Amino acid sequence: MAFLGPPTPLATLISAPEHGLLRQSWAPRRQRNGTMNADGFGVGWYATGDPLPARYRRAVPMWTDQSFTDVARVTTSGAVLAAVRSATPGTTPDEAAAAPYTAGKWLFSHNGRIDNWPRSAEALAATLSPARLLALEARVDSALLWALVLERLDSLDPAAGDSAANALARVVTDASAHGTGRYNFLLTDGTTIAATAAGDTLFWRSDNRGTVVASEPSDDGAGWHEVPDQSMLVATSHGVDICPITPAEMEPALT
Repeated sequence: MAFLGPPTPLATLISAPEHGLLRQSWAPRRQRNGTMNADGFGVGWYATGDPLPARYRRAVPMWTDQSFTDVARVTTSGAVLAAVRSATPGTTPDEAAAAPYTAGKWLFSHNGRIDNWPRSAEALAATLSPARLLALEARVDSALLWALVLERLDSLDPAAGDSAANALARVVTDASAHGTGRYNFLLTDGTTIAATAAGDTLFWRSDNRGTVVASEPSDDGAGWHEVPDQSMLVATSHGVDICPITPAEMEPALT
């Protein structure tokens, strides 16, 4: 899940809601693939006046970490990205594999998998420089996808109308061209949320409490909207926009 809005305790966003991310770690209601997310978790947030996010990550289930309970109770932020992990077989088991991943101002998470990992990812990995591959934080499909997103982010040209959301959409296009998988991404720089719905569920709600983008609603209250599959979402303090994940003007996928 990702949040933008007035400063809010992490606990209010993650553990207090009846069906929030804490509950989703063992009893998700909408998850299409598996029912347990017990292979780690992570939370990233932005402090006032600091453009670089802080992170708290563990390789244990969220519900077992009593230290995070205290951290979440007293930590307040107006921009948050959090995730629970269900590990793809054959991937790194330690906390380095848990989202969110970070580089500079960015926080990123991936809900999904590259099918038939790791062999199926060889062609994707070959599009990256050796330096980028050596910098992978963990041996996991999500870390490889993050490296591809970073490659796109580093080449953004805002003067040409390029955006972080387009970077996500292009990586979905690239990954889909090389093999099957599920590519729901969340990305934030503390002021904007960009997300893709590509193979799994995605919802959003925006009101006077802020904007939440999540894999599933955290409660049964009004105002939740489902994002259609193969769509891209951009949320700012001004509202939420949704468009097809591969607009006609987007440049072709990498080959």
